[in-house]
Amino acid sequence: MLMPSRRLRGRMDVRTEARRMGLFMQLSRQEWPYWLENKPLDSCPQYHRSRLRGRREHWCFWQDGAGNWLNQWREPCADPALAAALAELPADVYKAEANAQMVGICWGEAGKPGDLEKIATFLKAHA
Repeated sequence: MLMPSRRLRGRMDVRTEARRMGLFMQLSRQEWPYWLENKPLDSCPQYHRSRLRGRREHWCFWQDGAGNWLNQWREPCADPALAAALAELPADVYKAEANAQMVGICWGEAGKPGDLEKIATFLKAHA
């Protein structure tokens, strides 16, 4: 009938909990690098948080395999603190990026219940 599936209800619950944690979610259109092994759909859930004033560093990394985070030139993260934080993210996070306005994560939402907490911790630490 018109009842949402169990998977869809689970995603709605995760998104509601994310709003309670102070995160924002939007379906954003992404262009994935040609070398990315597991390309998600063009429209992917992006969880993000506003950045504090004064934080101006820009970075963008894609996860190419479990725990292997690379930039657009396929180079690993040179910042050891950021590399350690990226390694803590769930395996179904495809992209992590930061600019002057926000820090965001493109996530497949297919992980374990504690994955949202890991994402919220990462976003809060880098906002």
